[in-house]
Amino acid sequence: MAELARVTSLLPLSNMARWEYVIRYELSFAKHALADTERIGWRSLFLFSAAKNIERTRLLSWIDLSNADGYARERTLRTLDGPASNGFFFALAARRLNDWVVQVRGAAREVVPTLARASDPRHVVDALCALLPAWSSWARMDESDSQTIIDLIAIRGVAQELIDRVISSPTGPIPQVLSQILRTSVLDEHLTEIAMRAVQPAVRAKAYRVLLLREAAWVEGSRWRWTDVRYCEGRMEKIHGSRPLTVAPVLLDSLNAAASDRSSIVRRVASEVLVREMNTPGIPALVLARRFAADDSSSVAGRGEFVLKRLEQSPVLT
Repeated sequence: MAELARVTSLLPLSNMARWEYVIRYELSFAKHALADTERIGWRSLFLFSAAKNIERTRLLSWIDLSNADGYARERTLRTLDGPASNGFFFALAARRLNDWVVQVRGAAREVVPTLARASDPRHVVDALCALLPAWSSWARMDESDSQTIIDLIAIRGVAQELIDRVISSPTGPIPQVLSQILRTSVLDEHLTEIAMRAVQPAVRAKAYRVLLLREAAWVEGSRWRWTDVRYCEGRMEKIHGSRPLTVAPVLLDSLNAAASDRSSIVRRVASEVLVREMNTPGIPALVLARRFAADDSSSVAGRGEFVLKRLEQSPVLT
């Protein structure tokens, strides 16, 4: 396992489906190769039976979470009693929540939370950052499977590691990760810190949007929508979920902070919210609109000019 941990630590977790396929193929090849060594004369006719016997007697390890045999995957989950060596192996276990065998998914619901509490929070977060962006495409999960992953975020140490990762990661699908994390309220009170300190502009923009709209939204899945049944035409559309924040951020403070951000992506979010909130009492819409109208970004300037025109048409300027 030490050598396996060293090798798998070098693999990018964004391609877990590919690594599982490779492992599954190699295990199947090795099983039949071992069976070949057991063949003697006429007993070669019982190659499949010999392979099954060897599979039953072989000691299972973390790598068997990708075994083609569903019984082996379930037995492996139920015999794991230590922490995951790295994020790769914890991701293998977490992906069993979307397994095509019902019994394996049931075993994963029981085992994965225990593994997460025993493992290094960094390894759990490594797996979550790789799995959450594609989570909405896991069609085999039911509500209890989804809740198992959501509960991982609240485990002691994992939440803080997620905050640090969201803030410090310079690349990667962290905005999508943040969206999925916001299914739960664990990070609500840290959104202001994320909005101000996150390295990626898209992450800051996402955090400010949630604060300014006072609502968290995420992609729950997708469904097929027919546009013309006669010609069998249609398209996949995303299903969104949302919830109100458990904290009450000050709208003006968040708006001013977003308007002063160094990235035009974040300032665009602020200008969009100003269009929506231009008539809200206490918002200096005229001052902000003039500021946005002079912005270097054309999209931000366009919204600022739009608000100025609307305010000019009002009987009293804000």
